[in-house]
Amino acid sequence: MEGVRGKLKMTKYMEAIGFTKHLPISQADSLVAFELPMPSPEAHDLLVQVTGISVNPVDVGVRQSGSAVLAQPKVIGWDAVGTVVKTGADVTLFQPGDRVFYAGSFKRPGSNSAYQLVDERIVGHAPQKLSDAQAAAIPLTALTAWEGLFEQLEIDPTAKKRNEQKTILIINGSGGVGSMATQLAHWAGLKVIASASRPETIQWVKAHGADQTVNHRHDLVQEVKKLGYSYVDYIFELNNLDAHWTEMARLIKPGGRIASITENRKLVDLKQLTKKRAKFAWEWMFSKSYFQTEDMQSQHDILEKVAHLLDSGQLVTTMTQTFSPINVANLKKAHAIVESNHEIGKVTLTN
Repeated sequence: MEGVRGKLKMTKYMEAIGFTKHLPISQADSLVAFELPMPSPEAHDLLVQVTGISVNPVDVGVRQSGSAVLAQPKVIGWDAVGTVVKTGADVTLFQPGDRVFYAGSFKRPGSNSAYQLVDERIVGHAPQKLSDAQAAAIPLTALTAWEGLFEQLEIDPTAKKRNEQKTILIINGSGGVGSMATQLAHWAGLKVIASASRPETIQWVKAHGADQTVNHRHDLVQEVKKLGYSYVDYIFELNNLDAHWTEMARLIKPGGRIASITENRKLVDLKQLTKKRAKFAWEWMFSKSYFQTEDMQSQHDILEKVAHLLDSGQLVTTMTQTFSPINVANLKKAHAIVESNHEIGKVTLTN
């Protein structure tokens, strides 16, 4: 599939990369190139020619999880930038030729293909001042961070004066979501404490808006107390819910809010929040498209706002590595980087 995605014409078939076996990324068949019928847009669908993608932990998790051999290759990928080439009959937000970016749906084939169908209501116009490699790093993490902060933690991003009196702890500030959450929390006016455990990640989170840092490999209660705080108003957990639950329950301020994007493996003891009357919420970026919720188009609105913030320099891309072209070999390299659990920011691929 060496560099062919950007050169494909509108034919009956398109090239894609996927898997049929849940194998270690180092094995030959962990990802394979193959052909698929060219999809046709209906209703709110956009047919997008994909020119840039990124790899997220969800890509690795889906590829690794399971033991069955699939009858047909599964195409994953939940970040893309590209150009609209066709629209469904109900589309009103975009037209052919528009450059767009999006994170897609958990129920549909992913962005590791030459063309992809995506619902316009979860798509935004790509930031004009960012390259494909830079823009591809943004959608999934920006949507997760925005929804986690401003919907699940119920922070009002317009109340900057009030937010200046509030403190948020972001656990794992240097990952993809953490890098965006740190920036957005800073933009909203909050005092940001971000966790990082290495000199390079500490430097990264400070450069992206963290006022102070703590080490999530140490006791977070003691780490936060060393900074002079008994409690924090908000906690956004992006690392390991089981490992940090008791610490978060102790650190959250009475009446405070906690949100998490990581799943628990053990029972979550919500009784630890009872006396503090604190709230806990999950954030899963795919919920709106998965259940076709009434507010699904809010993701379009969020991406439009994020694009403006990027173009105006109030946010910056979190891309740290990129490969070209989009092919099996380079996609395997990207998966290996994400699997290492030492990634800072995001890795992208472009044609």
